[in-house]
Amino acid sequence: MKLSMLLSSMTMPMMITILTNANTSGRRVSAFSSSLSSSSSTTTTALASSYEDIMDGVDRNANTGILTSDAYVTLEERAGRNIETFDDWALNMGGIQRVDGVHLTYTNPNDEYNQQDVSMMTDVDLPAGSPVMAIPAAGMIISSTTAKHDVEDVCRATAAAAGRDEDCCGLNKAVDLLQRLGAGDTIPKFYLFVKLVLEYSYGTSSSYYPYLDALPRLYYNSVSMTDFCYECLPPLVFQLSRRERVKFDNFYDAFQQLDPRLFDGPSGQTGIGTTIQTSKETILKWAFNVVHTRCFSGNRNGQSGNTNGIGDGGTDGEEQKIVIMADMFNHGTETDVELMYDDEGNCNVYTVRDVPAGSPLRISYGCPTNPSEFFATYGFLDESSPATFCKIMNIPPTPELRTIGLDFSRMLFYKDTGDISPEVWDVLLYANVLKNDLGTKQAFYEAHVNGDGDTKNAIHSEYFGQTARELQQHVDMFLEQLQTLSSKSDDKDWNEHPRLPLILRHNEFVRSTFENVKARLDPMVAEYD
Repeated sequence: MKLSMLLSSMTMPMMITILTNANTSGRRVSAFSSSLSSSSSTTTTALASSYEDIMDGVDRNANTGILTSDAYVTLEERAGRNIETFDDWALNMGGIQRVDGVHLTYTNPNDEYNQQDVSMMTDVDLPAGSPVMAIPAAGMIISSTTAKHDVEDVCRATAAAAGRDEDCCGLNKAVDLLQRLGAGDTIPKFYLFVKLVLEYSYGTSSSYYPYLDALPRLYYNSVSMTDFCYECLPPLVFQLSRRERVKFDNFYDAFQQLDPRLFDGPSGQTGIGTTIQTSKETILKWAFNVVHTRCFSGNRNGQSGNTNGIGDGGTDGEEQKIVIMADMFNHGTETDVELMYDDEGNCNVYTVRDVPAGSPLRISYGCPTNPSEFFATYGFLDESSPATFCKIMNIPPTPELRTIGLDFSRMLFYKDTGDISPEVWDVLLYANVLKNDLGTKQAFYEAHVNGDGDTKNAIHSEYFGQTARELQQHVDMFLEQLQTLSSKSDDKDWNEHPRLPLILRHNEFVRSTFENVKARLDPMVAEYD
């Protein structure tokens, strides 16, 4: 009986149990776990002999930092993704279970950017509550905890081979540096980052080679942008992008504390560790992008960051994990599936609404009203977003203003209608219009806190003309700024700056939203002139 036929007659708990324990290769998940651990890339004796064999013909290109050999995943940005081999490996070797009719597909094959994007879709109707996929914790979920242990194992083996103390490999120094830089909450992702670089350094001997070979090479997020790209970014995206660039610089600096021999391969004789350690613009940036665009946050239930566990997590540095195959789900303003984790840490995916055949299967990456955040961090533009932050960034935050609504997710301009959220009016009135009228300002704040809508509306009415003109000036100035920023790209070579088309599309998305707001705002201001 096919898995899909069996599932159709079962309740939700029964289906998840069957999916978790099934294995298309005829082995149970526990058997797969044992097999994987015996050939793990952190077990030097298992890989040493084969690793020396694949080093013939390796070109350590000092100019690009790319190891050009069939022994390694090619990181040339235009290199294709080996999706078919990965899919076969994940399902038949990795123990991942997927319902018939659900498959990977290229999302934007004819788009002007990101033609290599891959996502999950269904060719069959999936009722709400249907199981979609089960991913075993053993081997197919790489957590920051297991990554830390794996990296420590390699440190011990490398130090023992050199007759040195384990700490000489620099892992503790790297972690201490991140702490001193105020980036302690990123340490779990740093362990994943180092683990990924280790797996890359093992080439085709890595247990995860088929997965690595299916990952993107070309990223459109802020860490991958050229300096010129930054010149074309509006202020909010620029600020968010700088934040991501600082994260990468911190990781790079911490990585320099590590002994390059960690990445010389199991034999310790290949000498590629130094090439890897200095490859800031290629290998290290690629590994950083993989981790920061694909990992989930939180403990076993994954419910931190947001409901799917995506994001940096809390300030204490919660566990991070790469959930192989689940990281292929794209973002959607309206979500179709949700991830759950059982007591053993296995990941189960099921639908949260009825999904018709021919539909993509999407999860949420975060707040749908801040597409600039997605753009800076993940490198895509969510054009389905209903609204965007109003881009008012010159108001210093205070506890009172945060209470009133000073927040990216609340101060919104609506894309299609040009509507303006109440928080925009409230913040502008309180922070700018009433800044010299302390009595009225206090009365407005107290009315807001106490839910006194009549008093708030009365104050708004009295000062509406001034508030509307303040907002009109902001909208007009921002539209002029967008035009100036976008015009900088004229006559630029998109091959040299492949992220420019997406930047321009983002700027056009924001411009269109602001034009709709202006169409509603100008008549309001005219009534008071």
